[in-house]
Amino acid sequence: MYIVTGGAGFIGSNIVKHLNEKGIDNIIIVDNLAQTSKYLNLNRLRFHDYMDKTDFLSRIDSLGKIDTIFHQGACSATTEPDANYLIRNNYEYSKQLLHYCLDKGSRLIYASSASVYGNGENGFKEDPSCEYPLNGYAFSKFIFDNYVRRIFSSEKYETQVVGLRYFNVFGYQENHKGSMASVPFHFFNQANENGEIKVFEGSENFLRDFIFIEDVVKVIDFFFESGKSGIYNCGTGTARSFMEMAKIFSSEFGNCQIKTIPFPEHLKGKYQAYTKADRTALNNVGYDNSFLTLEEGIKRYLSKLKKSNGFF
Repeated sequence: MYIVTGGAGFIGSNIVKHLNEKGIDNIIIVDNLAQTSKYLNLNRLRFHDYMDKTDFLSRIDSLGKIDTIFHQGACSATTEPDANYLIRNNYEYSKQLLHYCLDKGSRLIYASSASVYGNGENGFKEDPSCEYPLNGYAFSKFIFDNYVRRIFSSEKYETQVVGLRYFNVFGYQENHKGSMASVPFHFFNQANENGEIKVFEGSENFLRDFIFIEDVVKVIDFFFESGKSGIYNCGTGTARSFMEMAKIFSSEFGNCQIKTIPFPEHLKGKYQAYTKADRTALNNVGYDNSFLTLEEGIKRYLSKLKKSNGFF
């Protein structure tokens, strides 16, 4: 049996699709469908069962042998003001899954975040000296990564545990994310509405490591197949500006103007101006696949958006 928490979400549903393509459908999806539009992400997937996240931990012992838990479920809103909620939802829940996996020998591949690096002034290497989260979401990921480090430094475990620090992921099945959806998704809706897309003032100076969802799934599959453990960056190692992204999108979409808008006050001091994954650790562990360029990723995503609004 395989578990995908957050399986109705963006990255989670892409993992389920990939498992289906490998011939795996004995999957239990764990999520919260209070946001009802998320169910659309499940329409083209094959899975054994669905469970609400509030019921899952109390029922996990009744599920039999679990091979792997792909733990992608979390509150991912970087603007969420309730740090206590983030700790309960993202940290405490993750700790319980970790200890279950260590006790039962089930593998755990979980979602961390590049937001743990803060403004990146000390670099983007998987090392505490580089980490300084600037919001509650990032802090919840940061303390769980550190908890995993302490557990493995104090005792030797054979169980595979992998944390992947996602950089700026974009791609299929993120429609439900609302304001937290990727910039290309917002561009698509804006362009369809009035033929223009909006970028913040200074966007030529905001550089991010944008990674297409297909590449994220490839990295996850590498660890799924290799059995290697650790905390690793999941990014391309290339930084591109939001303005470059806007120009690429505009060119691919056609008949689309770029409009500059003021930078929001509520994001000042909490907005990463630069991210670029250090891929050294990922390369050293044996991952040698190339990554799609921003141009290639936007072209593939835009094709799917035009064909099916981004759904499978």
